[in-house]
Amino acid sequence: MAAPKTRDRILETSLALFNQEGLAGVSTHRIAAELGISPGNLHYHFRTKELIVSWLFRRFEERFAPCIDASASVTALDDLWLSLHLTFEAIDEYRFIYRDIEYLLNEFPQLEQRAQALTARNLLASKALCGGLAAAGVIEASAEDVEMLALQIVFSTTCWFSFKRLTPPQKSPAYGPAALAAYYTLTLLSPYVVGESKDYLNYLRAKYLK
Repeated sequence: MAAPKTRDRILETSLALFNQEGLAGVSTHRIAAELGISPGNLHYHFRTKELIVSWLFRRFEERFAPCIDASASVTALDDLWLSLHLTFEAIDEYRFIYRDIEYLLNEFPQLEQRAQALTARNLLASKALCGGLAAAGVIEASAEDVEMLALQIVFSTTCWFSFKRLTPPQKSPAYGPAALAAYYTLTLLSPYVVGESKDYLNYLRAKYLK
Protein backbone atom coordinates (compact mmCIF):
# COMPACT_ATOMS: atom_id res chain seq x y z
CA MET A 1 0.00 0.00 0.00
CA ALA A 2 1.37 3.39 -0.97
CA ALA A 3 2.18 5.83 1.82
CA PRO A 4 -0.29 8.70 2.23
CA LYS A 5 0.65 11.81 0.31
CA THR A 6 2.08 14.68 2.33
CA ARG A 7 -1.02 16.78 1.62
CA ASP A 8 -3.32 14.08 3.03
CA ARG A 9 -1.05 13.55 6.02
CA ILE A 10 -1.22 17.27 6.79
CA LEU A 11 -5.02 17.21 6.66
CA GLU A 12 -5.29 14.06 8.77
CA THR A 13 -2.86 15.36 11.40
CA SER A 14 -4.54 18.77 11.47
CA LEU A 15 -7.92 17.14 12.00
CA ALA A 16 -6.61 15.06 14.90
CA LEU A 17 -4.98 18.09 16.54
CA PHE A 18 -7.99 20.37 16.02
CA ASN A 19 -10.26 17.72 17.54
CA GLN A 20 -7.97 17.10 20.49
CA GLU A 21 -6.58 20.56 21.29
CA GLY A 22 -9.09 22.95 19.72
CA LEU A 23 -8.90 25.02 16.58
CA ALA A 24 -7.59 28.14 18.32
CA GLY A 25 -4.71 26.33 20.02
CA VAL A 26 -3.12 24.69 16.97
CA SER A 27 -0.80 26.61 14.63
CA THR A 28 0.73 25.51 11.34
CA HIS A 29 4.08 25.25 13.15
CA ARG A 30 2.47 22.86 15.64
CA ILE A 31 1.10 20.76 12.79
CA ALA A 32 4.49 20.66 11.06
CA ALA A 33 6.21 19.62 14.29
CA GLU A 34 3.68 16.82 14.83
CA LEU A 35 4.34 15.57 11.31
CA GLY A 36 8.10 15.92 11.61
CA ILE A 37 8.35 18.20 8.59
CA SER A 38 9.56 21.77 8.21
CA PRO A 39 7.09 24.69 8.30
CA GLY A 40 8.25 25.50 4.78
CA ASN A 41 7.27 22.04 3.56
CA LEU A 42 3.82 22.43 5.11
CA HIS A 43 3.38 25.90 3.62
CA TYR A 44 4.28 24.49 0.21
CA HIS A 45 1.10 22.40 0.37
CA PHE A 46 -1.07 24.80 2.41
CA ARG A 47 0.05 28.42 2.53
CA THR A 48 -2.15 29.22 5.51
CA LYS A 49 -4.08 27.59 8.32
CA GLU A 50 -7.21 28.99 6.67
CA LEU A 51 -6.66 26.71 3.66
CA ILE A 52 -6.29 23.67 5.91
CA VAL A 53 -9.52 24.49 7.72
CA SER A 54 -11.33 25.12 4.43
CA TRP A 55 -10.26 21.74 3.06
CA LEU A 56 -11.31 19.97 6.25
CA PHE A 57 -14.67 21.73 6.15
CA ARG A 58 -15.11 20.50 2.58
CA ARG A 59 -14.34 16.94 3.69
CA PHE A 60 -16.86 17.35 6.51
CA GLU A 61 -19.52 18.48 4.03
CA GLU A 62 -18.82 15.42 1.88
CA ARG A 63 -18.98 13.14 4.94
CA PHE A 64 -22.07 14.72 6.50
CA ALA A 65 -24.25 15.45 3.46
CA PRO A 66 -25.10 11.78 2.70
CA CYS A 67 -26.21 11.33 6.33
CA ILE A 68 -28.50 14.34 6.00
CA ASP A 69 -29.97 13.15 2.71
CA ALA A 70 -30.55 9.61 3.98
CA SER A 71 -32.43 10.87 7.04
CA ALA A 72 -35.10 12.49 4.84
CA SER A 73 -36.44 9.07 3.80
CA VAL A 74 -36.73 7.58 7.31
CA THR A 75 -40.18 6.19 8.22
CA ALA A 76 -39.43 3.92 11.22
CA LEU A 77 -37.78 4.40 14.61
CA ASP A 78 -35.08 1.79 14.09
CA ASP A 79 -34.11 3.50 10.82
CA LEU A 80 -34.13 6.84 12.63
CA TRP A 81 -31.86 5.50 15.36
CA LEU A 82 -29.39 4.23 12.74
CA SER A 83 -29.57 7.52 10.83
CA LEU A 84 -28.87 9.50 14.00
CA HIS A 85 -26.04 7.15 14.96
CA LEU A 86 -24.34 7.64 11.58
CA THR A 87 -24.91 11.39 11.82
CA PHE A 88 -23.23 11.61 15.22
CA GLU A 89 -20.33 9.48 13.99
CA ALA A 90 -19.78 11.90 11.11
CA ILE A 91 -19.94 14.92 13.42
CA ASP A 92 -17.65 13.26 15.96
CA GLU A 93 -15.07 12.61 13.25
CA TYR A 94 -14.93 16.38 12.60
CA ARG A 95 -16.10 17.50 16.03
CA PHE A 96 -13.91 20.60 16.17
CA ILE A 97 -16.20 22.23 13.58
CA TYR A 98 -19.38 22.41 15.65
CA ARG A 99 -17.58 22.46 18.99
CA ASP A 100 -15.48 25.50 17.96
CA ILE A 101 -18.00 26.99 15.54
CA GLU A 102 -17.98 30.54 16.95
CA TYR A 103 -14.19 30.80 16.74
CA LEU A 104 -14.17 29.14 13.32
CA LEU A 105 -16.67 31.56 11.79
CA ASN A 106 -15.05 34.60 13.40
CA GLU A 107 -11.62 33.63 12.11
CA PHE A 108 -12.74 32.28 8.74
CA PRO A 109 -15.93 34.19 7.81
CA GLN A 110 -15.82 32.87 4.25
CA LEU A 111 -17.08 29.55 5.66
CA GLU A 112 -20.21 31.06 7.22
CA GLN A 113 -22.39 30.78 4.12
CA ARG A 114 -21.40 27.13 3.65
CA ALA A 115 -22.09 26.35 7.30
CA GLN A 116 -25.49 28.02 7.08
CA ALA A 117 -26.33 26.14 3.89
CA LEU A 118 -25.41 22.83 5.53
CA THR A 119 -27.62 23.62 8.51
CA ALA A 120 -30.51 24.66 6.26
CA ARG A 121 -30.16 21.38 4.39
CA ASN A 122 -30.17 19.51 7.70
CA LEU A 123 -33.33 21.31 8.82
CA LEU A 124 -35.18 20.50 5.59
CA ALA A 125 -34.21 16.83 5.86
CA SER A 126 -35.27 16.71 9.52
CA LYS A 127 -38.65 18.21 8.64
CA ALA A 128 -39.07 15.59 5.92
CA LEU A 129 -38.04 12.91 8.42
CA CYS A 130 -40.56 13.99 11.07
CA GLY A 131 -43.24 14.45 8.45
CA GLY A 132 -42.54 10.95 7.12
CA LEU A 133 -42.80 9.44 10.60
CA ALA A 134 -46.12 11.21 11.09
CA ALA A 135 -47.43 10.01 7.70
CA ALA A 136 -46.36 6.43 8.54
CA GLY A 137 -48.27 6.56 11.83
CA VAL A 138 -45.13 6.24 13.94
CA ILE A 139 -45.79 9.58 15.64
CA GLU A 140 -48.85 11.73 16.11
CA ALA A 141 -47.70 15.28 15.50
CA SER A 142 -49.20 18.45 14.10
CA ALA A 143 -47.45 20.52 11.46
CA GLU A 144 -46.25 22.81 14.25
CA ASP A 145 -44.96 19.79 16.22
CA VAL A 146 -43.07 18.58 13.16
CA GLU A 147 -41.39 21.99 12.78
CA MET A 148 -40.36 22.02 16.44
CA LEU A 149 -39.14 18.42 16.47
CA ALA A 150 -37.02 19.04 13.37
CA LEU A 151 -35.47 22.08 15.02
CA GLN A 152 -34.75 20.14 18.21
CA ILE A 153 -33.11 17.29 16.29
CA VAL A 154 -30.82 19.66 14.38
CA PHE A 155 -30.05 21.57 17.57
CA SER A 156 -29.09 18.32 19.32
CA THR A 157 -26.84 17.10 16.53
CA THR A 158 -25.01 20.38 16.07
CA CYS A 159 -24.61 21.27 19.77
CA TRP A 160 -23.98 17.85 21.30
CA PHE A 161 -20.20 18.05 21.58
CA SER A 162 -20.30 21.58 22.99
CA PHE A 163 -22.78 20.36 25.59
CA LYS A 164 -20.53 17.41 26.49
CA ARG A 165 -17.75 19.82 27.46
CA LEU A 166 -20.07 21.40 30.05
CA THR A 167 -20.87 18.12 31.81
CA PRO A 168 -18.64 16.07 34.14
CA PRO A 169 -16.61 13.34 32.42
CA GLN A 170 -18.41 10.02 32.42
CA LYS A 171 -17.38 6.46 31.82
CA SER A 172 -17.64 5.66 28.11
CA PRO A 173 -21.02 4.03 27.43
CA ALA A 174 -21.00 0.39 26.39
CA TYR A 175 -22.50 1.24 23.01
CA GLY A 176 -20.23 4.21 22.28
CA PRO A 177 -20.83 7.95 22.52
CA ALA A 178 -22.40 8.25 19.05
CA ALA A 179 -24.95 5.54 19.85
CA LEU A 180 -25.83 7.13 23.18
CA ALA A 181 -26.18 10.57 21.61
CA ALA A 182 -28.46 9.03 18.98
CA TYR A 183 -30.58 7.49 21.70
CA TYR A 184 -30.94 10.76 23.62
CA THR A 185 -31.92 12.57 20.44
CA LEU A 186 -34.37 9.83 19.50
CA THR A 187 -36.17 10.26 22.81
CA LEU A 188 -37.14 13.81 21.80
CA LEU A 189 -39.89 12.05 19.87
CA SER A 190 -41.06 10.04 22.88
CA PRO A 191 -44.18 12.14 23.68
CA TYR A 192 -45.36 11.74 20.08
CA VAL A 193 -44.66 8.04 19.45
CA VAL A 194 -47.69 5.75 19.20
CA GLY A 195 -48.51 2.08 18.64
CA GLU A 196 -45.84 -0.60 18.31
CA SER A 197 -43.18 2.05 17.84
CA LYS A 198 -43.62 3.07 21.48
CA ASP A 199 -42.69 -0.48 22.50
CA TYR A 200 -39.53 -0.24 20.41
CA LEU A 201 -38.64 3.08 22.01
CA ASN A 202 -39.14 1.53 25.46
CA TYR A 203 -36.85 -1.31 24.39
CA LEU A 204 -34.15 1.19 23.47
CA ARG A 205 -34.63 3.00 26.77
CA ALA A 206 -34.11 -0.25 28.69
CA LYS A 207 -31.09 -1.11 26.53
CA TYR A 208 -29.26 2.17 27.08
CA LEU A 209 -30.29 3.11 30.58
CA LYS A 210 -30.07 -0.25 32.33
